[in-house]
Amino acid sequence: MPKSRAKAGGRMGHKAKPKEYVEPDGRMKALVSERNRKMAVSAHAYVRGSTIRFYQWLEDSNRAALPEGPSTWICGDCHIGNLGPLAGADGNLAVQIRDLDQTVIGNPVHDLIRLALSLAMAARGSDLPGVTTANIIERMINGYEQAFAEEAEEEAHDPFDEMPKIVRVLMREAAGRSWEHLADERIEGVEPVIPLGKRFWPLSREEYSAIAALFEQENSRRLVTALRSRDDDAKVRVLDAAFWRKGCSSLGGLRFAVLVAVDRGKQERHCLIDIKEGVATAAPRSQNRPMPIDNAERVVEGARHLSPFLGGRMLAEQLLQKPVFIRELLPQDLKLEIDQLSRQEALDMAEFLARVVGRAHARQLDENDRKKWLAELKRNRSKSLDAPNWLWNSVVDLVSAHEAAYLNHCRHYAMAGTL
Repeated sequence: MPKSRAKAGGRMGHKAKPKEYVEPDGRMKALVSERNRKMAVSAHAYVRGSTIRFYQWLEDSNRAALPEGPSTWICGDCHIGNLGPLAGADGNLAVQIRDLDQTVIGNPVHDLIRLALSLAMAARGSDLPGVTTANIIERMINGYEQAFAEEAEEEAHDPFDEMPKIVRVLMREAAGRSWEHLADERIEGVEPVIPLGKRFWPLSREEYSAIAALFEQENSRRLVTALRSRDDDAKVRVLDAAFWRKGCSSLGGLRFAVLVAVDRGKQERHCLIDIKEGVATAAPRSQNRPMPIDNAERVVEGARHLSPFLGGRMLAEQLLQKPVFIRELLPQDLKLEIDQLSRQEALDMAEFLARVVGRAHARQLDENDRKKWLAELKRNRSKSLDAPNWLWNSVVDLVSAHEAAYLNHCRHYAMAGTL
């Protein structure tokens, strides 16, 4: 461990400010506070951070019955922010599902409803009228069905000029990004250091030693050298590592950022690795198909089926006797950040994102199962809405429940004196 490491084991980066970071024994309290703050920003933000509430609703015996779709890998937390451009190991770029923590072999209906809820809340946050929400649901189911009607089983990609404008802008940005962009964005510069502060916190000595040992293993080395621009036999070594305060979904779990050097001398290149603990999923799983018991292996396997570009860059391992999944963060990996949508933008995004999710589901099914599921989706429609009644009724029920829960969250958060 470098001599400049703080007493807890983490190194004090040159850009860190005193007392901005949290020591290992204070992480949980700080993470809970940060999660509450993020979820109080907006009702849509609350939906993104409240996956468990969604599955509690699914278990409610008073809700209407939902159709049972074909057992297939699903995202399990299918909201707008969990989709975006991803780069494959070969350098290609596509919009796919980018967060698979909750992935299981389950009912694709759950992904459809969760995405519809996210889109509906985004529409409400953009002050769009209720009739637009109904139109969003229609366009969404249309996009999803298009994926099952496509003849080719291999994933098709939408032509660039047919993507919604928001997606085109993001894809153009992703295609032009380099390591320097990623480093500036994530670690505030290209120097070989992860600066401790609000986002990165010090490691214990045990954590740092375990991470260093992990990258001495051949599987981890091969993961880092898998990109097309790197030599297969290149040496890999850890330059720096820190606990990463990121997201709301895995409170209390391991989350590390690791700065790694590939090769040496003039050939040396740096890369940023994300290590995250695989935790138990809230999503109900199918009982008629086997699935990995290990939570990290489950996430990696789900990614390989749902998001090949991401799954091909992931590895399941054990760290500190806990299951973790590892991936290199690439400059091209971006997520959709939507604050305000016009009516047309909301409609176009709904159809496009649902088609992305539909392809992720459809590529796992044979032609017969795709046809059966498509026929089921076309059933139970009213004269006033070109979408399944169960989907619309679910969205109405969930929007109401989440709006009330969001207001209560804000009240308790504010009364606690943290807002």
